Amino acid sequence: MIREVKFESQDRRIKQILAALNENGIKDIEEANAICEQYGLDPYKTCEETQPICFENAKWAYVVGTAIALKKGCTNAAEAAEAIGIGLQAFCIPGSVADDRKVGIGHGNLAAMLLREETKCFAFLAGHESFAAAEGAIKIAAKADKVRKEPLRCILNGLGKDAAQ
Repeated sequence: MIREVKFESQDRRIKQILAALNENGIKDIEEANAICEQYGLDPYKTCEETQPICFENAKWAYVVGTAIALKKGCTNAAEAAEAIGIGLQAFCIPGSVADDRKVGIGHGNLAAMLLREETKCFAFLAGHESFAAAEGAIKIAAKADKVRKEPLRCILNGLGKDAAQ
């Protein structure tokens, strides 16, 4: 599907995004999207379905991350999650708290942890301000058993009724 690549603070993010793409042999976001389409994947849509109110930059970050995972030839879900974290990190505005704290890399590593057999239980404690992060974590936890041999035990605390469902 052809979409115009346009997102919040694009001018402040693009240099870092292109650097991450180029390091992985991908020219630009349009090529990243084409790579995903070649594999029948639509991370833009998946992101939108996971969190309907998400920003455009989040949708494109998952496109970039997924293309990086595909280009790297990741062979399991945990490896792919770590590579997707590179794409998420690339969308953090340089010098921001998210960039300094490597939030994108952290999200990828958290997802990878949930997808690995060594992790037996996942506990997520959050308040209202963390609901967006919780939506992503809940979706990963709900889908983790598709790639795991042993089911992942989950404890969701403080998320409210909607998230608990």
